[in-house]
Amino acid sequence: MNRFLAKISLFFLFLSLLISCNAVKHVESDQALLTENTVFLDGEKINDNQIYNQLYQEPNTRLLRVPIRLHFYNLARPDIDSILTQKYLDNPKKKKFLVDILSYKQFEKFLHSRKKFNEWIKNTGEAPVIVSKEETEKSVRRLNSWYWNHGWFNVETDYKIIPSEDKKKRASVEYYVQTHTPYIVDSISKRIASQVIDSLYDANAQDSHIKEEVQYKTLDYNDERDRLTRLFRNSGVYNFDQEFISFEADTVGTNYKVNTAVIIKNRPASEGDTTSTLPFKIHDVTKVNVFTDYAYANRSKPVTDSVQHEGYNIYSFEKQRYKPEAITDAIFIRPGNTYSDIARTRTYNRLNSLRNFKYPTIRYTPDPEDSTRTDLVANIFLTPQQKYSLGFDFEISQSNIQEFGIGFGGSLLIRNVFRGAENLEISGRGSVGSSTDAAASSDKDRFFDISEIGADLKLSFPRIFLPIDTEKIIPKYMSPFTTLSLGVSTQSNIGLDKRNLSGAMEYRWTPSRQLSNRLDLLNIQYVRNLNTDNYFNVYRNSYNELNEIVQSPNVVTSPDYLDEEGQLTIPQGAENFLEDIDADDGPTTGLNSAQLQIANYVKERKNRLTENNLIFATNYTYLWNTKENLYDQEFTRFRFKVETAGNLLSAISSVAGLEKNDNGNYKILGVNFSQYAKTEIDFIKHWDLGQENIFAIRAFGGIAIPYGNANSIPFARSFFAGGPNDNRAWQAYDLGPGSTGGRNEFNEANMKLAFNMEYRYNLFGSLHSAVFIDVGNIWNVLDIVENEEATFTSFSDLKNIAVGSGFGLRYDFNFFVLRFDIGFKTYDPAREEGNRWFKDYNFNHAVYNVGINYPF
Repeated sequence: MNRFLAKISLFFLFLSLLISCNAVKHVESDQALLTENTVFLDGEKINDNQIYNQLYQEPNTRLLRVPIRLHFYNLARPDIDSILTQKYLDNPKKKKFLVDILSYKQFEKFLHSRKKFNEWIKNTGEAPVIVSKEETEKSVRRLNSWYWNHGWFNVETDYKIIPSEDKKKRASVEYYVQTHTPYIVDSISKRIASQVIDSLYDANAQDSHIKEEVQYKTLDYNDERDRLTRLFRNSGVYNFDQEFISFEADTVGTNYKVNTAVIIKNRPASEGDTTSTLPFKIHDVTKVNVFTDYAYANRSKPVTDSVQHEGYNIYSFEKQRYKPEAITDAIFIRPGNTYSDIARTRTYNRLNSLRNFKYPTIRYTPDPEDSTRTDLVANIFLTPQQKYSLGFDFEISQSNIQEFGIGFGGSLLIRNVFRGAENLEISGRGSVGSSTDAAASSDKDRFFDISEIGADLKLSFPRIFLPIDTEKIIPKYMSPFTTLSLGVSTQSNIGLDKRNLSGAMEYRWTPSRQLSNRLDLLNIQYVRNLNTDNYFNVYRNSYNELNEIVQSPNVVTSPDYLDEEGQLTIPQGAENFLEDIDADDGPTTGLNSAQLQIANYVKERKNRLTENNLIFATNYTYLWNTKENLYDQEFTRFRFKVETAGNLLSAISSVAGLEKNDNGNYKILGVNFSQYAKTEIDFIKHWDLGQENIFAIRAFGGIAIPYGNANSIPFARSFFAGGPNDNRAWQAYDLGPGSTGGRNEFNEANMKLAFNMEYRYNLFGSLHSAVFIDVGNIWNVLDIVENEEATFTSFSDLKNIAVGSGFGLRYDFNFFVLRFDIGFKTYDPAREEGNRWFKDYNFNHAVYNVGINYPF
C-alpha cells in the first residue's frame, strides 16, 4: 500500500510540475494564446454548446481550469534536430564515447529514439491554440450560416479580439450576433411532373417536415427530402433518387414570410445520342431467384439443382443444402409485390442474423419478358459459411473472491443442422484460481485452490418454436429466434462447492434497430451444494458471532461442542449449538434476547445458503438502446425485466395432491422449490459534451418478493452492492444490507437501489480520466430476515443509502478500455448517525478497482 501511495504522490507531483510550466512557452511575441471564446446574442451572453461548436478555434482543453495537455506539449523541444546535432554529432568526444559504448548502429538508434520520444510528447499533448484572424473570420461566417439556416436571413455577425490586460501573449475573442426578425414558412405549393409521384405526395402530405406558420429551418427541408425519397422508393418507384427533389423558397416582398415550392421533375433518360425525360412509374417484382451456394468460382457453372417454393425460384450449383422454407422465410422481397427498399433491407438483416451466409448480394434487373420495362427480377446470391467453426477463449481475471484466476474454453458451431438454418453450439469451459478467502482448505500449499468446469449445449432455430402461429404477433421481419440450451457445471473449493444444472427455452425478436425483446418461457436451474459441512469455514463472521455468544459468562453449553481452546468445533459443535437454541431441554441455556436474535439470524442464513435450490422461472426482458455503434458517445439505454418462479410447480404440486413438509412447503425431487416475483429497471444515459467530454448517468432499481412455497430468495437470484461496476467505494458483496456494515463475507438481499454519475474527459492521447459519484444500497424486504438494520420498512430507511465518490484513469486500446478507479467512502451508513460523512475519506481506506471497459 505504501508503495502504491508513493506512486500516487509521484503522479500528483508530476501534475504540479506541469501546472507550474509556462503555458505560452512556445508562443511567439507577435502571437496570442486563445484563452476564451464568448458569444453575445442580441447583446446577451449565451452558453449554448451547439453555438460554440460552430467556432473553428477553441481554447486548449482544460482540467480544473488548467490546460494539462498544453503543458505536456510544451515539454517537447521544437528544435530537437538542431539540439541533437549540437549535443552529439558536433561534439566528437561525446559522439566517440557513446559509439564506443553502444556501437555506431546503436548510437543512431539512440538519436532516433530521442526524436521519436519528442514526437510522441507532441502528438500526445496539445499544441497551443493561437488566435488567428483568418480562423476567427471563418467562425463568423459559420455562425452567420448557422443562424441563416435557422430562419434569420438578415443576421449580422461581427467579432473582436481582446488582448489580455494582465497576462502577456494571451487573448480572448468575442463574437456578436444580431439576428433581427426571423422568417416564417407561409405557403407550400408543388410542381410535380409525374402523375405517380404527385399522387403519392398528396396521399402523404400530412407527414411533411415542412410546416406552415413555423420558423424556417434548412434541416426541415433536408429531412423532407429524405422522407420523400424513402416514401417513393418504398412505394415501388425503383429508380427514384434524392437528386430529383428540389425546393424553391421565395422571400421577395413577403414581409418575413417564406413561400415554398416542392419541385420534382421527370427523370432523365438517354438512348444512344438522344436524351429525354420519362415520368416515374411503379415497379413490381415479378420474379425472385435465389442462388443458395453462390461463389465466384461458380459464376460460369450451370445450375444442377432447383426448386420452386411459394413463387420463389431456388437454385443451387450443387445438391441443395437448405429446406426451401428456411430460405424463403428469411426473404421479404415477395414475387408479385411492388419494389420496396424496406423489403430489401429486412432481407439483408434477416439473412445475416442466420449466421449461415456471408454478406448476401441482391441485384435487380428489368424483366426481359415485360415490354413496359416496369417489372423487375430480383436475384439474391448467398455464399454459405463453413458448416463447422471452432472458437477458443482465454482470460485472466481478479476479484474480491479470487486473487488470481485463469479461464479457458472452446466451442464448436455446427450450422444448418436440420437443413433449416438451425445452429448447434457445443462449448466447454473451465477455470482455476487462487482464492482470497480464509476458509480452511485441505491443502493450504496449493496456489490454485479454486476450480470450475462446465459444458453447454445450445440449439438455435430462426423462428418462434411454438405449436401456434405467431406471425401476426411477431412477424418474420422482427428476426425471431428460439434457443434451447442445456448447461452443467461443477465448482470445487470455492465456498461450499456447487453443482449446477440449467436449461432454458428462450425466444428473441427485434422489432427495430433500437428495440429488442427476450422471453424465457422456461428457465430452469438446479443448484446442489456439495460441501455444506464447510459452511462455518467459509462464513467466518457467522462462526465468530456464535463463538462470542458461547464465551459470554451468561451462556452455558455442552463441552462436547467445544475444542481444547473453548471454540465451537466445525461443523458438529456449531451446528449442535444452533439446534439447541430452539430446544427446551437442550444443554445450551442462558442466551439473552439479543444473543438469541443473532443466533437465529445465523441459523436462518445458514439454512438458506446450504439448502439446494430448484428454480423453475419465466422471465421477460425489454431493451431499448439508441447506441448505433461502438463509438457512439451519446445514447440512451433502458432495460426492464420481470421474472416469476415456482408458479407452475406450485400448481402441479397442488393438483397432484403432494403433501407439505413441517414448514408448510412442497418438495420436488426432495428440494423446496423457489417461488418469487422479481423485477429490475435499468436506465443509462450518455451526453457528448464535445472535445471527448462525456457525462453519463445510470439508475437501477430491483426487488424480488418471495411467496407461496418460499420465504426467501435464492442466493443466485438476490442482489449485491459494491464492486468495480457498482458502488466503487466498497468491494463487491461488502456493502449492506441497510446499515449492518457488511457483517457477512458475501452480503446480499432482495431489494436494491443504485445511482451513478460520471464525468469522463481526455487527459492526453489514449489516456482518459473520470470523476464519479456512486449512490445505493441493498435491503431485505418481505422475506425471512427480521434484522431492523438490514430491512427496508419505510422511506425513512433511505437515509441508509451509501455514497461513494472518487476518480479514475482509463486507457483506450481501441478494442477495449483498461480502467482503474479509486473510490472513497463519502457517506457510510454502517457508522452511527451523525458520524457518517467523510470519516474514511483517505487513501488508506480507499477501494482500488480494476476493470475492463466502462462501468456503464
